Amino acid sequence: MEINLISDTVTRPTQGMLDAMMQAKVGDDVFKNDPTVNALEAKMAKLFGMEAALFFPSGSMTNQAAIKLHTQPGEQLICDKYAHVYNYEGGGVSFNSGVSCKLVDGDRGMMTAAQVEASINPPDFYHSPLTSLVCIENTANKGGGACWDFKELKAIRGVCDEHGLKYHLDGARLWNALVAKQETPMQYGELFDSISVCLSKGLGCPVGSMLVGSETLIHDALRVRKILGGGMRQVGFLAAAGIYALDHHINRLEEDHKKARELGTVLAGLDFIKKVEPIETNIIIFELDESFLSAEKFMERLEEKKIQIISMGQGKLRMVTHLDYTEEMHEITLGWLKDV
Repeated sequence: MEINLISDTVTRPTQGMLDAMMQAKVGDDVFKNDPTVNALEAKMAKLFGMEAALFFPSGSMTNQAAIKLHTQPGEQLICDKYAHVYNYEGGGVSFNSGVSCKLVDGDRGMMTAAQVEASINPPDFYHSPLTSLVCIENTANKGGGACWDFKELKAIRGVCDEHGLKYHLDGARLWNALVAKQETPMQYGELFDSISVCLSKGLGCPVGSMLVGSETLIHDALRVRKILGGGMRQVGFLAAAGIYALDHHINRLEEDHKKARELGTVLAGLDFIKKVEPIETNIIIFELDESFLSAEKFMERLEEKKIQIISMGQGKLRMVTHLDYTEEMHEITLGWLKDV
């Protein structure tokens, strides 16, 4: 049995999701004539209490489109030093939008309103880039699936309003945060100018992310998506997976969180584990004491048992629980860790 804990992107559609995909009514979405995509976009917009939504092939593309829509070349966005838009989108901020990033030294990928305000460049000082956007990532991937304090997010909104900045949420794993913190999409829809949410991570879809915002923003996003090569045709088959996931796969995320906590508890009790980051959702990030056991040797031993995890560099390893990580797999993994 192969056990893949590399990411929550490795899942395959459930039988129910496959059935929904095969029964989908489709059309040409580039002409906005795919009824299932249109239904998904309307459903997502309503869920967040926002005016409109647009289906994209990936979360990186939704983030990049939002940044392009909120900024002009030569300007600057503010984000935490761990942010996905800075670390894991191939330099797209500079390549696609000609924008630089002001990095904040936050806590596990989360910064404070005071830090954001201190990072804003004086708008009348033309020697520095004009600050125009603040980007948040919730949950914070590199921070170990950390969930933001909603009060702090509201405080940052206040800073944005005071200084005329736009406010974007990279919510690739927002569903996990909503379940863990017992929050609602509506709360976030009231707060942000744009929200990117992923369907192919915690919700188990094969492909797809959504950008949610005002009608004007989404109208303009359609053109940016085209420029980025994101126009798709009979994509209703994928949109049907998204509708099914929204209806069936959100509440079950607590199962992934529970398994992650249990893995973290076992890891924290092992002599050769130096540190386990706090676990709030489905991501476990930990460091080995390499005087006992090297990361390379540990991963080799895992691979011998057909258990796959991923290295994040700088001595950090990551496990991610997900829809396809069954209870049987979980018991095998826990047992192996206890016997190392």
